[in-house]
Amino acid sequence: MIKTRDNWGSRLAFILAASGSAIGLGNIWRFPTVAYQNGGAAFVQIYILFVFFIGFVVMVAEIALGRNTQLNPVGAYRKLASPRSPWAVAGFLAVTASWAVVSYYSVVAGWTLRYIFTTVSGTFSHPLSQEQIADIFSRMVTSPWQSIFWHLLFMVLTVAVVMGGVRQGIERWSKILMPALFLIILMLVIRAVTLNGAARGLGEYLRADWSKVHAGTFIAAMGQAFFSLSLGAGTMLTYGSYASRDENIVNSAAWVCFLDTLIAFMAGLAIFPVLFLMQGIQPEVGAKLIFFVLPRLFAEIPFGTLFGTGFFVLLLVAAVTSSISLLEVPVAYFVDERGWNRNKATLFCGVAAFLVGVPSALSVGAVGALSNLLTVGSRTFGFLDLMDLCSGQYMMTFGALMIALFTGWRWGVNALRSEITHTESSALIRRIIAFQIRYVCPLVIIGLIAYIILNPGAFS
Repeated sequence: MIKTRDNWGSRLAFILAASGSAIGLGNIWRFPTVAYQNGGAAFVQIYILFVFFIGFVVMVAEIALGRNTQLNPVGAYRKLASPRSPWAVAGFLAVTASWAVVSYYSVVAGWTLRYIFTTVSGTFSHPLSQEQIADIFSRMVTSPWQSIFWHLLFMVLTVAVVMGGVRQGIERWSKILMPALFLIILMLVIRAVTLNGAARGLGEYLRADWSKVHAGTFIAAMGQAFFSLSLGAGTMLTYGSYASRDENIVNSAAWVCFLDTLIAFMAGLAIFPVLFLMQGIQPEVGAKLIFFVLPRLFAEIPFGTLFGTGFFVLLLVAAVTSSISLLEVPVAYFVDERGWNRNKATLFCGVAAFLVGVPSALSVGAVGALSNLLTVGSRTFGFLDLMDLCSGQYMMTFGALMIALFTGWRWGVNALRSEITHTESSALIRRIIAFQIRYVCPLVIIGLIAYIILNPGAFS
C-alpha cells in the first residue's frame, strides 16, 4: 500500500506554520535590546538587508529542497545526492540540531509558563526591589523539582500538538496561535505607546543613530537575522516537504521573513516605552530583560498585572510555535526513514528531548556541577549554555552552510531555478537567488561561523 504524505491544507496554513517556526523567544527578548545598543532604526535597516539578501535566500533553498523531495532532511540529501553520499551527514546534523535545541528551549519556555501564573497571581502588582525580583527567579531555577516540572509541562504541550499531525495538529494550532500572537503583541503595543512618557522610550528605539554603528553592528544584525529565521535546523526543509506543487516558495518565504521581522520590531514598540519610564534601568538582552527588568516595571504602570500577564502569554505562544517545528524534524525522520507511525515517533522524540533537557533544567543553579562546566574569559557556561552554543549556534549555522553549498554546488542552481518555476518569480529574481545561494551566502555564513568560534556565546 502506498503511504500518502501529510500536507498543508492551504497556502495560508503553510505561511502561518513557517512563520510560527521562525518567530520565537529571540524575536522578543533579544531583538529590541540589540537594536537599541546598535543605533536603533539604523540597526533595523541593516538587519532587514541581511534578512532579505541572506536569510530569505537560504530559506527559499531550504523549502525548495523539502518540496522537491517530499522528505525529511536526511532523506532529502540522500535522494538528491545518493543513499551512501557523505551529504547525508548534513541531514543527520539538522535532525540532531533541532532535537537538541528543543530539549533546552523547552526549559526556557517552561520559565515563561511559570511566570504567567506568577504574574496573574499579583506577585508583581506591588513595588519590589531588584533583589526581591531576582530572588523570585532564583527560587524557580534553583529548585530541581520546579525546573523539571515546568520543562515537562511545556514539552507535553509540544508533543500534544505534534502528535495531532500536520493538518490536525501543527496547522490547526498555527491558525489559532499565530493570530493570537499578533493580537496580543498589538494590544501590548497600543498599551505601551499610550503610557504617559512613552515618547522617550519610542525615541530611543526608533531614532537612527548611525554613530553607534560599527563593524560589530553588522555582525550582530547578521547573527540576529540568521538565528531569528531558524535556518539550518531542518525546520523549513521539513515544513517545505509538506507543501504542494502549487505552493509559491518565493512568495511564502518573503511573507515569513516579513512577519518574523514585523513581530521583532513590534516587540520593541511594546517594551521600550515601558522600559524608559523608570530612571536608571538599562535594557538587557535575553532572560535578564524578561525575568529581571520588566517584572519590576509591571508594578509601576497602570494595569501592570494585565500587561505583564499578556506579555508572558505572548512569550509562551511564540515558544510553542517554534518548539513544535523543532520537534517535527526528528519526528519526520523516524516516520520517513524508519517507517514509524506518528504517535510512536512523536512520543519517542518528545521523551528523549525531555530527558536530554533535564541537565539543562538543572544547570541554572539547581546543580552546581552542571551550572559551572566551562569558563571562557569572564563568562561561565553551564550545561544549558553549552547546549545553546553547540546546537543552537554552531550546528545550526553549519547546517545552513550545508544547505547553501549543497543547493549551489551539488544539487545545482539550475535545479533550484527549475524548482522555483516561472509562475513563482521572474527570471531575474531566480537568477539573483541562484547567484546569492552559490556565492554570497556561503561566504557570509563562513564569516558568521568564524565570529561565533572567536566569540562563543555572542548570540545567546
